[in-house]
Amino acid sequence: MLVKTYGSAVFGVNALTITLEVSIGGGNRYHIVGLPDNAIKESLRRIESAIQSAGLKMPRQKIVINLAPADIRKEGSAYDLPIAIAILAASEQLETAEIGNYFIMGELSLDGGLQPVKGALPISIQAKNAGFKGFILPKDNSREAAIVSDLMVYGMSNLMEVVDFFNGTSQPAPVVVNTRDEFNSHVNSYPHDFSDVKGQENIKRALEIAAAGGHNLILIGPPGAGKTMLAKRLPTILPPLNLHEALETTKIHSVAGKLGAADALMTERPYRSPHHTISDIALVGGGANPQPGEISLAHNGVLFLDELPEFKRSVLEVMRQPLEERNVIISRAKICVEYPASFMLIASMNPCPCGFFNHPEKECICGPGVVQKYLSKISGPLLDRIDLHVEVTPVNFTELTSALEAEKSADIRDRVIRARAVQDLRFEASNAVHYNAQMSPNMVRNICKISDAGQVLIKKAMEKLGLSARAYDRILKVSRTIADLAGSEVIALEHLAEAIHYRSLDRESWAG
Repeated sequence: MLVKTYGSAVFGVNALTITLEVSIGGGNRYHIVGLPDNAIKESLRRIESAIQSAGLKMPRQKIVINLAPADIRKEGSAYDLPIAIAILAASEQLETAEIGNYFIMGELSLDGGLQPVKGALPISIQAKNAGFKGFILPKDNSREAAIVSDLMVYGMSNLMEVVDFFNGTSQPAPVVVNTRDEFNSHVNSYPHDFSDVKGQENIKRALEIAAAGGHNLILIGPPGAGKTMLAKRLPTILPPLNLHEALETTKIHSVAGKLGAADALMTERPYRSPHHTISDIALVGGGANPQPGEISLAHNGVLFLDELPEFKRSVLEVMRQPLEERNVIISRAKICVEYPASFMLIASMNPCPCGFFNHPEKECICGPGVVQKYLSKISGPLLDRIDLHVEVTPVNFTELTSALEAEKSADIRDRVIRARAVQDLRFEASNAVHYNAQMSPNMVRNICKISDAGQVLIKKAMEKLGLSARAYDRILKVSRTIADLAGSEVIALEHLAEAIHYRSLDRESWAG
């Protein structure tokens, strides 16, 4: 007897329908074909034990299992449940009438329990797009899958519950998640707030500008000055995720298996802070079975690289293309997957190996040329993609013990949202550009026009401070954001002057 069940394979952040065909006939051997990996080849041992634990019988006949399309490699243990259901149906131990109407996915334990799988959300989207009635999967994944409307999602705990469902002896209620309620109830529920930070008003201003224009930023200062503390609070002043961004971000974390059983929808902007020992593949994604890396997990959020010069140079260089293109393409001999990677890069570093170069009180003990050598660990092309360079100085005792309450993140976020609204109108005709940092050189010339006095100012700044030519476009983009925050239609001299101030590392005298 031949029975078909349906599951899915995830490639990148999208899914493809997989048909699982099971045929039982004469003989006594089991065969799995259709480019299965080792996890699938081992599945029959798990399936046999799970079927017996459920009080059912594993057929002692020839079983041929085909995973179609047969020319696409299938990976992972999530095909255990659809294979087991197809075997039971082909051996007439359960009804087959409704099997073809459902996507079925799940890993089986030896006792018949269902273990969570990766990529439940994109698989659920594919089930709906392919016209299936519902999706049966482990209970731990049911809330993320139930985000998709007009699809009946059933979270099951073990194999026997699925068998009872198809036999009609059990009618569990489908899992229901109200996406908008879920989204609205948790939006902006961050554990940190800018009101925790004493002093550092100039750094908060730089972070506000970075958030308003989507600019990358680097913080340079001695240990204990508050660089990490400030960076952790940047997501709290970014505009809230809209529903489309929340779904897109949730898909990536679903594929990576980073969502908990209680999570249905990501409502906070991601904040990722990998250690400096991270590998190239862990940062950008890839591997034998391609998975999203840290830059994709930070999509629509913040990627914070602490102690930037301590990262391997090769790791930093692989970020250059994703920073420009805002996606990453992983190419292998038999597969090519694309992951979105539109993130804000926030980096921090000490100014020298000892950490006290330019410190107002402590003396730097680094020898001649050591500071320049330390800074040169960051390549020019990478530095070129960082719009704001901000020097962080330690907070003095008076500011640290001040009773004055600092500005809350919500107040700063309101200003950022107003500035982003201006940019939404400016770039409404473009699908690729959403905020100032994404402007092309041609758009910069058309949008960031400055007066003759402004041209004189930027010319003098480039000559006097030794600013590089590559800083020119960056200064204009940042000054446009500053003008947006001020509600100004034109870039005034004070906007330009403030933008020039945020180019510390372009100054030839920095390590002089």
